[in-house]
Amino acid sequence: MAAKKESDSKVTRIKASSSKSSSKTSTKTKTVSKSTVAKKPAETTRAAETKVSKKRSPIEAKGVAAKLLTPFTAFIRYIKGSWAELRQVHWPTRSATWGLTGAMLLFTAFFTLLILLLDAAFKYLFQLMIG
Repeated sequence: MAAKKESDSKVTRIKASSSKSSSKTSTKTKTVSKSTVAKKPAETTRAAETKVSKKRSPIEAKGVAAKLLTPFTAFIRYIKGSWAELRQVHWPTRSATWGLTGAMLLFTAFFTLLILLLDAAFKYLFQLMIG
């Protein structure tokens, strides 16, 4: 058998699948050497950096009026976007909210009691040491 070169590396590709068919996940493995991996040419990065010229809208061409309306329209777009995001939120039920609130209060009470007990224990130990 021929020995593998140090420049060879093993690439494992895994396809995403649903949890139902997780046992049927297919994997492909192939060996790739460093010389076969193509690097990005410098021309493509320069082309991506150039900006496309954009025509001005009639509102932008008006000047002062556009400057006065821009904050207002930006605020309106912000409110509309926020409202759209709030409609997509999956809100918990009333019983789930009360359950989580109760759990939070119990954890808070537990850790408050733990800190108070540790404080009292350390105070007692230091009093014994100091005398």
